[in-house]
Formats: sequence, C-alpha cells, structure tokens
Amino acid sequence: MATNLPSSSKPSNLFAAVDMGTNSFKMVIVRSDPTGKFLTIDRIKQPVVLGRDMPSSVPNPSLSTLSQSLSLQALNHFKEVLNSHKIQQARFAATSAVREATNKAEFVDNIRKTLGLDVEVLSGEEEAKLVYLGILQFLPIYSKIVLAVDIGGGSTEFVIGFKGEVLFATSLKLGHVSLTERFVKNNEIADMRLYIQSVIEESGLVNKVKELGFEMVVGSSGTIKAIEKAIFSGYGVDVLKEFQREWRFSKLELSSLVERLCSEEEKVLRDGFFKRRSEFIVAGAILLEEIFEVLGIEEMEVSGYALAEGMVTEVLARVYSDYDINANARWRSVVRLASRFNSEKRMKSAAQCAGLAKEIFDGLRMYGEVSLEEKDVEYLEAACLLHNIGLFTGKKGYHKQSFHIIMNGSHLHGYTTEEVKLIALLVRYHRKKFPKFGHDSLQEFPKEVKRKFAILCAIIRISVLLQQYSHMNFQEVEVSHCPEGFKLVLNEIKDQPLIYGTTHPSPVSIEKEIVQELEHFRKVFQQTLMVIIPPSSTLES
Repeated sequence: MATNLPSSSKPSNLFAAVDMGTNSFKMVIVRSDPTGKFLTIDRIKQPVVLGRDMPSSVPNPSLSTLSQSLSLQALNHFKEVLNSHKIQQARFAATSAVREATNKAEFVDNIRKTLGLDVEVLSGEEEAKLVYLGILQFLPIYSKIVLAVDIGGGSTEFVIGFKGEVLFATSLKLGHVSLTERFVKNNEIADMRLYIQSVIEESGLVNKVKELGFEMVVGSSGTIKAIEKAIFSGYGVDVLKEFQREWRFSKLELSSLVERLCSEEEKVLRDGFFKRRSEFIVAGAILLEEIFEVLGIEEMEVSGYALAEGMVTEVLARVYSDYDINANARWRSVVRLASRFNSEKRMKSAAQCAGLAKEIFDGLRMYGEVSLEEKDVEYLEAACLLHNIGLFTGKKGYHKQSFHIIMNGSHLHGYTTEEVKLIALLVRYHRKKFPKFGHDSLQEFPKEVKRKFAILCAIIRISVLLQQYSHMNFQEVEVSHCPEGFKLVLNEIKDQPLIYGTTHPSPVSIEKEIVQELEHFRKVFQQTLMVIIPPSSTLES
C-alpha cells in the first residue's frame, strides 16, 4: 500500500499515532501548526484481528504466534512509512486485546527488540480519556456534559466529560469481535443480549451515568461510524439525499437497522455494504442497541475522530506550550463537512490539495508580490478540503454540487456570511470556466475581496490539477521568484509505489490543462509561473 503525503508536509510538522486495536491496527498521520489546528493527511489500516485470540469465555487468553507475527508485519509497514517521510513524532498504543493477554509483556518487549518501537498498553480508563480528547477535536461539544461511547473489537469505553475534563471513565469487556466469536457465530443472539445486559448491570455503569447525567451522547469508532453511514444512506442506497443532516441517528433508526441486519435474507446486502466489517457488524449493532436501552439514550451524534486523534492531541499539547484543545472551532467544522461527504481516499486527495495550495500561498507571500493576509490561507485550505465533496453524486457537475452543499447546509460554524460565500465560490470555480472580475456571483463583494478571490482561485485551480497526478509522488515544493516570474518545482519521492486505484492522465492532457491554468495565473498576477514536474517536464505560461 502506497502513501503519498501532501507536498507542504515537512517532518517537523508531521505527527503520527498508531492504535493497535483488537480488530485492526490503524495509523493516522496529521499535519499540524502551533495553534493546535491539525489535518489528517493519511490513514493506513492493517486487519490484524487480535480479537480472535481473545474469546471472552477464556479466563487467561494469550496472543498466538500467528497474531504476533501479523502484528510485527503491520508495525514494520507503519515504521517504513514513518521513516520514508522522516516522521519522528509517533506514538504507539495497544488496547483491549493486548491489555487482556497474559503474554502482553513478552509481546511488547519483542516489538521493542525487533522493531525498536515503544508501545504503550493503555488501561481501559486511559483509553476512554483519549477517546474523549479525540472527539473534542471533531465536534463543538467542549462546553457540554458529554457521554462518549466507543465500541471496539474487545471492549467498549464509556466516558463522561465536561470542558476537557474527564468526570468518569470506564471500560467494559464488550467488543464486537469477542461477542461475534462467542455468540453470533453460534447464532445465540438472545443469549448475547442477556450477556451484554448482565455485564453492564454488574459494572455499576447505569447508576454512575444517572448520578452525573449528560446533555448529549457521542459515539465513535469504526463500528458506530458504519452504523451511522448505513442509516444515513438508507442502507445500500448509494446516493445521499439530504444536505442538511448531520452525524447523528435516533434510537428508532438504530432499532430498525438492527432488525434488518439480523435477517438472513439481508446477508448478501450486508456483506456488500459493510465489506470486511460485515462479519462483526451484527454484534456491534446489537451491543449499541442494548447500550441505548439500558442508559436511556434517545439520540447519538457521531465523531469522525476517536482514540488515535486523542493520542495526537496529547502529543501536540506536549510539543506546543500554548496548545488549546478548544481552539480552531471554525477549522473543525470544515473538517467535519469534508468528512461527512468524502471517502477516505477523497479526503486524502483533498488534504494533499490543501497542503500544496498552502505551500504555493506561502511562497507567493514570501516574495511580497501579492497582498494576502494570514487568514486568507484558511479560506484557501478550507476550499481545497471541500472542493470534491460533491463527488458523492457523481463526477458530472460535482463542483456545482459542492457549492450548493456549502451554501445551503449551515455547516461552517464561526464564519461570516461573506466568508462562507468566498469559500463556496472558490470551490465552485476550482474547475471549468475561470470567473471574470465582474461576474454576477462576485457583485456583493467589495473590490479588494474580488481581487483576493481571483488570487486564491488561481492557486486552488493549479493545486487541484497538480494533486490529481499523484502518480508523480510529489513530496516537497519549492517556490522561487526572479525577474521573469515565479517558479514552482515539484520534487519526486524516490522508490515509492503508486497509489491504489490512481488513474494516470496522458502527458498530453497534463500539458494542456496546466498550460491553461498558467495562463489564468499570468492574467491574475501579471507575472508568469513556470511549473517543473518530475522527471523533466517544464511548462511555462
């Protein structure tokens, strides 16, 4: 599996977190800045499934030789990615399966000796606290008393938090993998429900939740996100019909989904929709339904961030002395919207576009040739991250669809009406016709904003175009200036495989499109831009 990081991502602002979960090992790589703003630019998952070694009916489970071997392979792959991009700030944490294993000390020691990696084995409470930190970076819930629920493969974490402080945290040995192995594979659904109820009752969780109370409930993890996606999309319907709806679902919607998932007639559809997660989704959905019932939950919001992002947050808090976990609410709303409509693959492309655009923006500002403010890069990065959200309905006219989603959904929080429209118009005109200065859609803007729009539009159009050709594997960008104009040099990453599923445009189409955008650049800046693309293609406006 290849990994291409956005071109502006230097090792000093790249951080990684690895969640060694019961079902899979997941690594997230983020680009950050000292304000605490960060963007996930890559996600890599390895399906290790340690949970098969950890049936809840076995009192002293241990990690098998096969599971340990698969773990080392996955971690070695992660290490290679980190080394290839010179990422030094990385954190590795193991959860339920390793936590419960009788041979966890040997396992962790073997990883250290073999790969030179230090792995933390999180307690259930530590895991729950990190989940809470993660969801705070996704949803605007800092000032609310929040009950967070994170369903993993071997355990489920519960945490009640308020203003960044954890009031209560616990972990129960209820996971979708362990429940599947013990009950679902034997078709003992009724027994599984009784078992879930008894574990929750004996834990004292219900009384503690009643004592502290909560204003809202947030769910995280792949299982809960998959459940929300199924409900939101009508379970099997490809096209989403509502722009207004956020990341949430009700108790009734969950129950209806569980009923369908438990039907034998639904197995083919279930396998096609949930893919590899299909094996465990029945146990996960029933577990969540029981949690709703015993805790009196009527509605759950869903976070796109969880444990790994919480780990990143803790690292950033140590690195940056003025880090504020509640900062950047505006940026988080952009990330939420992009995550809502984009697949992981499209999110990665959008992040690469944002990184490239920021590098061009910084290069132009460095040479004082354009009048841009620091906040303008936020509009540019937001537009880059949102430019492809309309693709969920298909490629034809997707830029217009993206524009309508931004303008009609009240998704972007903390931005003025003018700022939202500016971002939306940058998205609308990132492709096809370049808007003229007197275009009707720009008439509401004062002259200086129109000028700013033209500059940012030229940058996003070039960035979107260049990031599409990711088979060139750009790692670093160099922007320079001379009397003849600007020069943009894209350096090639050596010995890197191609991205899965990438289509490779012909050199003729590359040249034609870039030449057209370079002409737009010349008209806006009254200067030329030369783009040097590996290995030796040089195009000049």
